[in-house]
Amino acid sequence: MVDDIIGEDENEVERFLQQLGSSLEKLESVVEGHLESKIINQDYAAEVQRMGADRSRLAGSLDDAEARCQRLENVNREVSSRLVNAMETIRGVIDKSPRS
Repeated sequence: MVDDIIGEDENEVERFLQQLGSSLEKLESVVEGHLESKIINQDYAAEVQRMGADRSRLAGSLDDAEARCQRLENVNREVSSRLVNAMETIRGVIDKSPRS
């Protein structure tokens, strides 16, 4: 009878140890998954930060290009105005010159 109780206790202890081992494996798996997820999230955060820096750099380049475009348009208008004035002056000189 004592042997039966000891045998039952050993079986119960063995079953609890198996449950504990299984629970520890599950916990380890969850922790590993969490750590992998954390690493992936850090990679995403770093990528978002790089994209933000690229966006800022590109926005600056776009602003510079727009400013340069505006300056070129202004110069183009000035050159066009000067050409019109030069043509009018030449036309006026030609109109005043005696014709043979």
